[in-house]
Amino acid sequence: MESPLLEALAERVLIYDGAMGTQIQAAGLADQDFTLTQQPHYSAVVNLAAERLGGKLLDGCNEVLAFTRPEVIEAIHGAYFEAGSDLVETNTFGATSIVLAEYEIQELVYDVALESARIAKRAATKYSTQSKPRFVVGALGPGTKLVSLGQTTWSELESTYSDGFRGLLEGGADALLLETLQDLLMVKAGIVAAERAMAETQRQVPLFVQVTMEQTGTMLLGSEIGAALNMIEAFPSVKAFGLNCATGPIEMAPHIRYLAQNSTRPIAVQPNAGLPMMEGGRAVYKLTPDELANHHNRFVDEYGVALAGGCCGTTPSHIRAVAERVGGRSHGTNAHWQKQRHLFPGFDFEMRTDEQAAALSLVGCSSLYQFQPYQQDSSILIVGEKTNANGSKAFREMLAVENWEGLTELARELEGEGSHILDVCTAYVGRNEIQDMQTLLGYYNRHITVPLMIDSTEWQVVEASLQSVAGKPIINSINFEDGEARTHKVLGLCRKYGAAVVALTIDEQGMAKSVEQKVAIADRILARTREYGLPDHDVFLDCLTFTLGSGDEEFRKSAEATIDAIREVRKKHPLVNTILGVSNVSFGLKPAARQILNSAFLHYCEEAGLTSAIVHFSKIKPESRIDPEIWKVATDLVYDRREFSVA
Repeated sequence: MESPLLEALAERVLIYDGAMGTQIQAAGLADQDFTLTQQPHYSAVVNLAAERLGGKLLDGCNEVLAFTRPEVIEAIHGAYFEAGSDLVETNTFGATSIVLAEYEIQELVYDVALESARIAKRAATKYSTQSKPRFVVGALGPGTKLVSLGQTTWSELESTYSDGFRGLLEGGADALLLETLQDLLMVKAGIVAAERAMAETQRQVPLFVQVTMEQTGTMLLGSEIGAALNMIEAFPSVKAFGLNCATGPIEMAPHIRYLAQNSTRPIAVQPNAGLPMMEGGRAVYKLTPDELANHHNRFVDEYGVALAGGCCGTTPSHIRAVAERVGGRSHGTNAHWQKQRHLFPGFDFEMRTDEQAAALSLVGCSSLYQFQPYQQDSSILIVGEKTNANGSKAFREMLAVENWEGLTELARELEGEGSHILDVCTAYVGRNEIQDMQTLLGYYNRHITVPLMIDSTEWQVVEASLQSVAGKPIINSINFEDGEARTHKVLGLCRKYGAAVVALTIDEQGMAKSVEQKVAIADRILARTREYGLPDHDVFLDCLTFTLGSGDEEFRKSAEATIDAIREVRKKHPLVNTILGVSNVSFGLKPAARQILNSAFLHYCEEAGLTSAIVHFSKIKPESRIDPEIWKVATDLVYDRREFSVA
């Protein structure tokens, strides 16, 4: 059954509430309101915490008011509903073990979330009418530690977000929200946790995500809005995406414009009441209710914003002005959606079909910092191969002595040479591959701006790696060499963590050699990737090639077969990407000959429709820079154009 909230969102602009903290500060609360004492209506967990604390003042812990002054929180929700809000957020901004540990009540995450959702639900029920239903959004904030900086772990984040979301769901929340997030790896952990909580409670509700863009124009760690959006688009469970906090509407406008042009999800905007001004040692927000409403009016008119509200400094008066100006209006979703509306009958939030995938303007992958389109203006997508223990002696030697700084510098060199993506593999006999990948990817996640390709034959390594990398990576690879079990496992991880995948044309009989075999396995692969909901553009089919350097008669036609298979796959499946480990074609030859043969082979593969290559790009030369006679020799080798003397 469709969510009533999504049904309402499809029809009209919905109004969020405003700030919670300032309303609590204005409520005239006393110290005893922030002191947890045992009460018969508390759960055993809460009473045990109260006994252990012994009356300790939890000053600043607004979440504890769910137990001590629930009527105050309910009245604040009610004030926003009276002002015209369709949605209120639960008072759970700090309901994670990381934040609550600062008050020594880290075990209360679930209880805080449960009671806070119940409080908000009571207010929503009181103000709901048949013509204007009111909704509760169970909201969790960023905490105080960033996983990309190593201040916390994926495991801790997923666990605590899952506990919080489970409490919010069981308390009756109509949607879940990750808000004010500043680290894309934290966003990913929160999304995975939300999906886990929904599975555990058997309650499927919409998930919303809002990140915070600083005055610098990026998120706190330097992430561009394109990197954030590209990652979000990989998760169908996220039904709306937007911004909140840090700045006012003026500073948010460029990012909202970007989302309007590129997002396939409804856009949510909750600005602060302008930038804060310091007066008497306090931050004061000067944006008036009418000014906020004017900005939202523009956002709805020009950018199709569908969820409008306020953050720090906004009050019920601000929300009343916004509700009167834009509440209930048709938003038409956003500019990108409008442009492609003929492809989207109804209000389908989940991008699934090939036609829908083709309409996406953010087809690509991303790192913590930036979005990388698959389609390049002046070349194919280049995957750097020197960050791989199987293909780089320098990499292996530095890995053996755990020279992580040197390995990071090697990756920077590949970036400087023009690689768009880096293929990373730490499989090395005698070493712990999971531990090495987690350590190295921790460095790469922080210090490398281009996206990463995670290269491993072990699904456990793949999952650990996906928990270490922000943005949207690519997994290398799947095949059917040992049947389909591992392929299903890896594709499930791609769906769970939001990743693209490389697929090799190998089946139970081995590496495909003929064009027909390569294409047949490609078709079989695509049947599986589509089963898991991966759009065709996130599949990189590798039609494989064999070395021409051995002189083996069996493989003399292998390069041509690869070229023809690429052409046929692209003809049958035009949205699929194709990829090759180019240097395999010249294995066994001397370096100078390898450079020429690799260049010629890559040239003809590109002509056939190759979209990406794993290659040492600085050693590839265009045809114009190679002697015509030498180019002809390489071409004749690629196409097996042998000439025999006649006796």
